[in-house]
Amino acid sequence: MADTQYILPNDIGVSSLDCREAFRLLSPTERLYAYHLSRAAWYGGLAVLLQTSPEAPYIYALLSRLFRAQDPDQLRQHALAEGLTEEEYQAFLVYAAGVYSNMGNYKSFGDTKFVPNLPKEKLERVILGSEAAQQHPEEVRGLWQTCGELMFSLEPRLRHLGLGKEGITTYFSGNCTMEDAKLAQDFLDSQNLSAYNTRLFKEVDGEGKPYYEVRLASVLGSEPSLDSEVTSKLKSYEFRGSPFQAYAANSHQGQMLAQYIESFTQGSIEAHKRGSRFWIQDKGPIVESYIGFIESYRDPFGSRGEFEGFVAVVNKAMSAKFERLVASAEQLLKELPWPPTFEKDKFLTPDFTSLDVLTFAGSGIPAGINIPNYDDLRQTEGFKNVSLGNVLAVAYATQREKLTFLEEDDKDLYILWKGPSFDVQVGLHELLGHGSGKLFVQDEKGAFNFDQETVINPETGEQIQSWYRSGETWDSKFSTIASSYEECRAESVGLYLCLHPQVLEIFGFEGADAEDVIYVNWLNMVRAGLLALEFYTPEAFNWRQAHMQARFVILRVLLEAGEGLVTITPTTGSDGRPDARVRLDRSKIRSVGKPALERFLRRLQVLKSTGDVAGGRALYEGYATVTDAPPECFLTLRDTVLLRKESRKLIVQPNTRLEGSDVQLLEYEASAAGLIRSFSERFPEDGPELEEILTQLATADARFWKGPSEAPSGQA
Repeated sequence: MADTQYILPNDIGVSSLDCREAFRLLSPTERLYAYHLSRAAWYGGLAVLLQTSPEAPYIYALLSRLFRAQDPDQLRQHALAEGLTEEEYQAFLVYAAGVYSNMGNYKSFGDTKFVPNLPKEKLERVILGSEAAQQHPEEVRGLWQTCGELMFSLEPRLRHLGLGKEGITTYFSGNCTMEDAKLAQDFLDSQNLSAYNTRLFKEVDGEGKPYYEVRLASVLGSEPSLDSEVTSKLKSYEFRGSPFQAYAANSHQGQMLAQYIESFTQGSIEAHKRGSRFWIQDKGPIVESYIGFIESYRDPFGSRGEFEGFVAVVNKAMSAKFERLVASAEQLLKELPWPPTFEKDKFLTPDFTSLDVLTFAGSGIPAGINIPNYDDLRQTEGFKNVSLGNVLAVAYATQREKLTFLEEDDKDLYILWKGPSFDVQVGLHELLGHGSGKLFVQDEKGAFNFDQETVINPETGEQIQSWYRSGETWDSKFSTIASSYEECRAESVGLYLCLHPQVLEIFGFEGADAEDVIYVNWLNMVRAGLLALEFYTPEAFNWRQAHMQARFVILRVLLEAGEGLVTITPTTGSDGRPDARVRLDRSKIRSVGKPALERFLRRLQVLKSTGDVAGGRALYEGYATVTDAPPECFLTLRDTVLLRKESRKLIVQPNTRLEGSDVQLLEYEASAAGLIRSFSERFPEDGPELEEILTQLATADARFWKGPSEAPSGQA
C-alpha cells in the first residue's frame, strides 16, 4: 500500500452541503436563474481537469463511465465477486470521490497526489470486467491503458504539483522551467496581456532554439470573428530573442453574462473585467454567482487562474452582521498600522454577504471569497466579499477526540468558540484584509497615483523608491509568493482587528465571551501554523499550499515575539508515539502579540504597496523557511504532524434538475457513494460527449508531458 501521505483514508470525513432552506425560499424565477448559472459553473468546472495533471481527464472519464453503467452498490457486488475485500472496494470509492471532489487526482488543498489504496491488479479486474467495459470494451480498455499507470505512480516528480523538476503541472508544458515562466511573464506584461486564462507551451526546433505558444482559454480558435481587443494580440512576436505565438486555444463550455460569454468565447480577459464591473455594481442580489479563471494558487509561477464558478443564496441573518461590519470599515481601516497614504484614496463600499452555497464547481470550496482579483478594478472600482456559511458549518466542525496539538484545558473552549471566532476572522480577512491597502502605480502615460514628493516610506523615512509600472500586477511582480503573501496579510489583519471591541460587538460578543473569541481565534491560528507543516516539502524546500504557508509565517512571527507568548512542547501521546502541545498565553496577546503583529503587518503592506519584490521576498521567505534548528525543530515537528494528521473532509453538493418549468433540488447522502452519485447525475444528457471532448483535448497535448525517451523530435 502507498504511503499514507498519498492516500485518502477509508474513514475520511464526508459531509453534505445543506442549502435546502435557502433554496426553498427562492422564487420560481430565482430558482431558474440559479439552475442555469449552476449548469454553466459545472460545465466550466470540467476545465480544471485539464489544468491539473495530464492523466486527470482520462481518470475522470473512466470513473464516469464505470458509475454511469453501475451505481456504487451495483459495482460493489461485481468488485466483491472479483476478489476485492469490502475495505478495498471502499478505498476505491473514496479515491473516486476524491477525484470528483478535487476535480483531479491532486489534493486541492496541498497539491499532493493521491492514489488508490488497493492493488492495481485488483482494480484492473474490476474495471475490465465491469458493465461499462462490456458495453464499450475498446473505450474502457483504452482509458485504463492511458491512465492506469499514472493513476498509481508515485514517481518523485509526480508526487506534487510543481514546475520543471519540482513536480507536474499542465499550466506549462513538461519541458518548461521557472526561467521560461519568468520570460513568458515579462512578455505578457510587455503586451498588457493577462496570464489568468493562459497556459504556456514550449517547443524546440531542430537547432535547439525554443519557441513558445501562449494559449488563451476560449471556445473559438483564431477565427476572424474575434473582436479587435483580442485579434490585435493573436499574432507572432519576437521577445528577447525567443519567438512567441499568442492564439486562442479550443475550450468547451443582462450585461454581465454577455461579457462573460464574450470572454469565454474569445479568450478575452478584458471582457471578463467588463463583466466583473457589472457584477460589482449588482448590489445585494438574492442569488449570487461568479465564474471564470479566478485563483492563482496552483500555478507554480503564481499568475494563472484556475477555473471556478459558484452559485449561492443569501443568508439574511448573518449578512446583517456583515453589513454592520462594512458600515464600520472606514473607521476600522484607520486602526491598521500603516500611514493613510498607504490606503486607497477612497474606500469603495463593497457588498458583504453570508451565502449558502448551492453550487461550487472547481477543485475545492473555500470558506470565504474576496473578488474580483484584478488589481486595477479593486483599486478603483471595488470588490465583493462573501462568507460561505453552510461550508463553514460542515467543513470546520470539530470532534474533541480528533482534536490534536492542544492542551486538554483548551479543547472544550476551542470547540465552543471555534465557529463564532472563525466567522469574525473570515469577515475581517475578506473585507479589511483583502480589501485594504493601496498599490503605488505609474500608468502607461507616466502618471502616478501617489505624490512622489510627499509620500514617505515609514520603514525607511525616505521617499518612495519603487512602484508598479504599466502592465505590472501584484501577481506578475511577486509571482511565486504572491498568493501566500497576500493570504498572510489578510490573516494578519483579521487577528489584529479582532482585538477591537467594536468588531466583537458587531458580531454580538462582549465581556468574557469577547475575550474567549479573541483567544480561540489566535489559538486557532497558532495551531493552524503547526498543522501547516504537512504542506511543506523538505526535499524541494517549498510549500504546496498558500494559506497554510501564510499561517506558518504568522506562527513564526508570534514565536519570535518571545516572552512565552507561544510555546510548542514535544511530548508523547497515550499511544506511545510522538505528539506535541501548543500553548498560547492569553494574558500576553495584547501586550506582546499585538505589537509583534503590528510591526510585521506594516512591513508586509509597505513592501506590497511599493512593489518591492526583493524586500518582500527577503521578509516573507525568511519567515517561511523550515529548518530543524532549536528550540522548535520544525522538521521534526513535521514528522509528528504527518503522523497525527486528519484528512480534509470531502463535501457532497446537491444538483438541480429542471422538470417542466420547475427546478427541483436533488440531495445526496454524506458518503463517498453519495458524492459519486451526485456526479453521475450531474450531466445526465451529455456525459459521454463531455468525456470524449475532455479526452480529445488531453490527447491533443499529451506529447508535451511525455518522458524524454518518448518526446517528439527536437523537444526536451
